[in-house]
Amino acid sequence: MNNIQKRLANLLSVKSIVTLVLTAVFAYMAVTNQITQDFMTIYAVIIAFYFGTQSQKVQDAVEGGGGNGEQ
Repeated sequence: MNNIQKRLANLLSVKSIVTLVLTAVFAYMAVTNQITQDFMTIYAVIIAFYFGTQSQKVQDAVEGGGGNGEQ
């Protein structure tokens, strides 16, 4: 139960809210066939940033948070 509460709390971060709202807008625009090239570019950059930061957090956790580049 505690794990579920932590995940819900993480969803309330600003970048998560922005990503979820932007994805909902993207879905609406896709259904109504209104997607422009500019919107696709912006959406791709934001999604790449979001998942890139999530991936980096996981990598840092696996490496023990060292992250100083030494091997």
